[in-house]
Amino acid sequence: MSFGNRTAQALLNAMFGKTSNFGALASAPAIYVGLSSTTPGEDGTNVTEPSGGGYARVATVAGDWNAATLADPSVLDNLNAVTFPVATADWLAAANLTHAVYYDAATAGNYLGFGLLAVAKPVTDTDQAEFAAGDLDFTMD
Repeated sequence: MSFGNRTAQALLNAMFGKTSNFGALASAPAIYVGLSSTTPGEDGTNVTEPSGGGYARVATVAGDWNAATLADPSVLDNLNAVTFPVATADWLAAANLTHAVYYDAATAGNYLGFGLLAVAKPVTDTDQAEFAAGDLDFTMD
């Protein structure tokens, strides 16, 4: 996953004592996982999320994620499955969804970053997209 500019700014400012918290990320936000058929920019541009057909970002909280460990301090992944609603129509006219995107709100909100999916695929009527536990990795290097 690549962090968005806002996330990188907040992490660096907190790490170097420029803020007592994460600025725009003042507390651990709910992370909303979405899907995109285009490659997002680090500034949150070029995101093509589905709309309609039952699509909604999936809300996660801190307990849905494993903590980074000293054995692998630069990686954090999802503890629980991230399951999208059942599609009631083809999402994005059955275009391949290629990226996971992360926001701090169910709609609009602050863009936090993105990750390339290992397998791009469409979501069609009656499909249910899901990331199994451990499938979503956040990496910092």
